[in-house]
Amino acid sequence: MRKHTMGLLAMAAASTLALSACGGGEVGEPTDGDDTAAGGGDTIRIGIKYDQPGLGLQEGDTFTGFDTDVARYVADKLGYSEDQIEFVETISANRETALQNGDVDMIFATYSINDDRKELIDFAGPYFVAGQDLLVAADNTDITGPETLEGKKLCSVTGSTSAENIKTQYSEGVQLVERGGYAECATALASGAVDAVTTDDIILAGLAATEENAGKFKVVGAPFSEERYGVGLPKGSDQCEDINAAITEMIEDGTWDELVAANTEGADYTPNADLNPPTPDACA
Repeated sequence: MRKHTMGLLAMAAASTLALSACGGGEVGEPTDGDDTAAGGGDTIRIGIKYDQPGLGLQEGDTFTGFDTDVARYVADKLGYSEDQIEFVETISANRETALQNGDVDMIFATYSINDDRKELIDFAGPYFVAGQDLLVAADNTDITGPETLEGKKLCSVTGSTSAENIKTQYSEGVQLVERGGYAECATALASGAVDAVTTDDIILAGLAATEENAGKFKVVGAPFSEERYGVGLPKGSDQCEDINAAITEMIEDGTWDELVAANTEGADYTPNADLNPPTPDACA
């Protein structure tokens, strides 16, 4: 029955993913009339990633992933219909700037809550707690955690600190390999050029769940950090309480479980049950 429910959810989600043509605008790109939620207008601009399968992925006019599905749920509870959402690409380096400049009203983009960021912006949530983990071949039995990577080749994205953390804290003899994106790391893993890929567990699950990777990989399931994904908001926003209420309702009505399952189906992945689903922090 649960599998049937997941299938129905995926079909329903697919039928509602198409957005208006303005949905693909870049950060700072003007829209017709430039009506935004921040200005009391008719649309809400939500920052997401465009290149993370299972979390935030753009394919033409379609946007898929856990982050985008959570954003839709929250926006609905705030009073915005599907056609009032404008998704805007917000890469990691520009997230605070996008909020400070008013280019977006809120951000759902694997955005970890931390004290440095809180100096610049506000957060609602968290709506998910990820942890750094490892992606390996589905039949791999040698790699069970970061301490088992001695002499192994480990892939991560150029500029990320996650692989270096493993080298300095767990396995000094690991051989680090950098690629331009996690999809490239997955290709290297599939070919045997590397033994494992590392980043947040749900990002790895999203990679494993793509059609081209189905059945090839598994998430080890031994997370060794905590990344609390929050909703980024402009400093002084009055929306934190309402967003937290929406997140709480999403968890209590079962939608949170359904969205996680639908976006990681085929990845052999279960979120850390000690940390998920999370309880949103009190708003400042």
